[in-house]
Amino acid sequence: MLEKISTKAPKGVSKESLLEKFDELILRLQKLQCALYAENKRSLLIVLQGVDASGKDSTVKHVFGKINPMGVRVKPFKKPTTEEYAYDFLRRVHKQTPAFGQIHIFNRSHYEDILVPEVHNILSNDKLKRRFEYINSFENMLADHGTVILKFYLHISRDEQVKRFQRRLTNPEKYWKYDPADISESKQWEQYIKVYEQIFKKCSPELPWTIIPADDKWYRNYLIAKQVVEALEEMNPQYPKGYFDDENNRREAEIALEEYKNR
Repeated sequence: MLEKISTKAPKGVSKESLLEKFDELILRLQKLQCALYAENKRSLLIVLQGVDASGKDSTVKHVFGKINPMGVRVKPFKKPTTEEYAYDFLRRVHKQTPAFGQIHIFNRSHYEDILVPEVHNILSNDKLKRRFEYINSFENMLADHGTVILKFYLHISRDEQVKRFQRRLTNPEKYWKYDPADISESKQWEQYIKVYEQIFKKCSPELPWTIIPADDKWYRNYLIAKQVVEALEEMNPQYPKGYFDDENNRREAEIALEEYKNR
């Protein structure tokens, strides 16, 4: 499945024109997020998944870096701690889901608790099957509570992954990103891809994944921003009525302000 989907922007797509459209999308995103925050009745959860170096951090920075920080939160999910292992696997995730008015972004997510155990043969097939069921129920519950869920798989080629690993080796500003485990995990590329394909098939049909060609960062950013904006526009958040929606209140405030100025 994934091997048949291109990791690059289509030929003939203009980078310059999409960068201009991307800037317009960010302006729309800013306005929609403000309305969602003020409305305080629904929330948006964005899940970013992909192999190492697929661009999850970069997506967060470029697509969501200019919206109001009061209404957005980013949560990276790393290897569970000893304490987290002592609970059910969804507990640490559920604690990070968005409240009304909020946009939360998961950099990796609860799907790591299927990917890693399956690739490394940590859990039996029966337990993994149950985890799919738990995740589907969990996401459907969030949706029933007013959370819109967008799930993106950042699809890069193996060659692009190697290039990005090489940049981490040569750019001092990226040294901190390198983990020796990245190379060993990447050697199991085929196994991870197979598990991802299972995830795409077994996740709730009403909450599908979007596969994002991610070799070209500008194209990746545009596609994700476009889908997020479209989802928010469909939600159509509205500002609640305020004190000055009553014309009498507004006129009284104008008179009071004028009197104050003339003191």
